[in-house]
Amino acid sequence: MKELFEDGRKRMQKSLKAFKEEIARVRTGRASISLLEGIKVDYYGTKMPIPQMATVTVSEGRYLVIQPWDVSTIKAIEKAILESDLGLTPTSDGKIIRIVVPPLTEERRRDLVKMVRKMAEEARVAIRNIRRELMDELKKKKKEGEISEDDFHRFQDQVQKLTDEFIGKIEEVLEEKEKEILTV
Repeated sequence: MKELFEDGRKRMQKSLKAFKEEIARVRTGRASISLLEGIKVDYYGTKMPIPQMATVTVSEGRYLVIQPWDVSTIKAIEKAILESDLGLTPTSDGKIIRIVVPPLTEERRRDLVKMVRKMAEEARVAIRNIRRELMDELKKKKKEGEISEDDFHRFQDQVQKLTDEFIGKIEEVLEEKEKEILTV
């Protein structure tokens, strides 16, 4: 039984981690290196995230500065940024790419909040699916006589507590991101 709960906890943690990574890529009014992590650049036939092929820094809270390790990749990096759905426009001097992260409009902020809420709902669904699988496993064990009726109900409660814990963590991350997006 312990293995069942540990497996469930690990899977729920993976879902939470994936949600945190996905939400970090959502643009707020501030410049952040994580904005570029989702953008893949074609580098000699391989798709690579920008932070793996350049030094990326934040300057004055509004600017992203990208210094590619291989200067010949500047055009490919600029193209990938322009084609992303972030709405950012890179400028280059041949060695360094600068991106001004403009402040968000009120309408864009509301759209981003909707998008983040949708991501949170997908994460909650993933957690609930794990709960359902754990419950199915418990029912199977009860049916096969591996656990008693009392143990079954006790384990069901534990699975529900685990689910509530992770859904609570998703809510905390969502709240924090919404606050970040709506802060002007």
